[in-house]
Amino acid sequence: MVNVERRAFLLLASGAVALPRFAIAQSDTRPEIVVAVQKLVTSNTLDPVAEQSNVGERILNSYVELLIGRNLQGQLESMPQLATSWKRISHEVVEVSLRQGVKFHNGDEMTAEDIAFTFSAARMFGSTTPSGWDKTITMDTSRPTQKSKELPTQVPAVARRLWPSLIKVEVVDKYTCRFVNATPDVTIEGRLSAMGSQIVNRRAFEEAASWLDYARRPVGTGPYKVRSFTPDVELIFDAHDDYWGGRPPIKTLRFVQVPEVAQRVNGIRAGQYHFACDLTPDQIVTVEGDTRLEVVGGIIPNIRLSVFDKYDTALKDPRIRQALTHAIDRKMIVDKLWLGRTVVPPGLQFAFYGDMFVSGWTAPEFDLAKAKALVKEAGYKGDPIPYRLLNDYYTLQTANAQVLTEMWQQAGLNVQIEMKENWAQIWEPKGKRAIHDWSNSAQFNDPVSSLPTQHGPQGQQQQVHEWANDEMNTLCGVLQTSTDMAERKKAFARMLVICEREDPAYTVLNQNATFTAKQKATQWKVAPDFAMDFRASNWGGMTR
Repeated sequence: MVNVERRAFLLLASGAVALPRFAIAQSDTRPEIVVAVQKLVTSNTLDPVAEQSNVGERILNSYVELLIGRNLQGQLESMPQLATSWKRISHEVVEVSLRQGVKFHNGDEMTAEDIAFTFSAARMFGSTTPSGWDKTITMDTSRPTQKSKELPTQVPAVARRLWPSLIKVEVVDKYTCRFVNATPDVTIEGRLSAMGSQIVNRRAFEEAASWLDYARRPVGTGPYKVRSFTPDVELIFDAHDDYWGGRPPIKTLRFVQVPEVAQRVNGIRAGQYHFACDLTPDQIVTVEGDTRLEVVGGIIPNIRLSVFDKYDTALKDPRIRQALTHAIDRKMIVDKLWLGRTVVPPGLQFAFYGDMFVSGWTAPEFDLAKAKALVKEAGYKGDPIPYRLLNDYYTLQTANAQVLTEMWQQAGLNVQIEMKENWAQIWEPKGKRAIHDWSNSAQFNDPVSSLPTQHGPQGQQQQVHEWANDEMNTLCGVLQTSTDMAERKKAFARMLVICEREDPAYTVLNQNATFTAKQKATQWKVAPDFAMDFRASNWGGMTR
């Protein structure tokens, strides 16, 4: 005979009885949110060192976190995240105290051992050393496909770009560690808050079958954990209910890749998506014509550039690159393409550099006569100048390229667009690659976070052998190692002259802006950045 307790269990298991009221009350009623984006990632991985992109920045803080965070609900000022405090021991050493009780997605507690491993040779630096910080590491720009535990060549190259002089991370005790540099560096704290310095779980990395297996499903401490990732299709997160910052407000967070902006707009209007990212300014009116929707966002700390390869075309002559810079009517681009929703930046720098900001510096003046004179002086004979272009990876990218080529044609420069499918094809050294689009961010409030990081000896432009300048590289050393702020500012000012006037590596176009459509009923605040914040502190639910 089946006893009463046994019979009740069998009935419950078979679904023959209703769940008790307390069980119903505990059911998960959190929403499932769908975000439509132009591109998920560029590397086809989720590793924060490999995925150094604008689109990657949007998703990273959902699953991995920094020791020193940025206030995404404020003005991106530094704030404690996985570290509770930090202090200078010397010009070369910073000590960090860790938040206790932080759980990784696999249940492990975060300790100083995980921090040391995150910044180790096995995970980031490979065989590189800080003694060679001023020597360029050649970079492979193809998508990583490592089916072994060996690091892809991209990872150490980027790691030394982010941390050129880091020797090691010392474990002081379970919740304390020290970052030890080979040279003085007044920006160590800033580097701790930069994309690529997110903390990962040591055990998950070591247990992964290969680097690619790890990189497609990294284990971090963020509010959401990776359920599945299908490159170029979708990325699905589940709530990490042991998150130290409070129970995540969203049950499932799904990012879907929808390349066409019109399709993203139509999707959110049809209720298919809760958020539609990467809107063009002309689509804002369409979205706001729907009383259920609104558009949020604006200018962010990222600058759009035209970048030059100085080695294998007419661009060998700096006068041709100078002509390219003076033939651009940047204000017209801002007014007509961006509908006045952004600005022309004062060169590759940002106001939040504070005392390091070079006042009075500007983008090259629009002077068509000067551009024509430079072209004539250089003896240019009309040889084709290739312009490698992606189809709207950047907002308004194709339209902007068409405008630029017309402006350059007016100066007598025969620039011809070559459409490419991905970033590997943009950076591919075979063939001629005179011009391409790019953008540069500043991850923290010092110029070392942008100009040297992207264009210095370990910057990607030099790592792929597009451009180099000996004086510029020497000045990068001053900016990275000097503790004399006046000397550092003087070096930075000279670097701007070299890179934007004398031997142009790039020319600035406009400060970037990002616009996102959302349902008005969704109580969520946009960050002044690419990053999207879906923590409980930035979610008020969905009103009716």
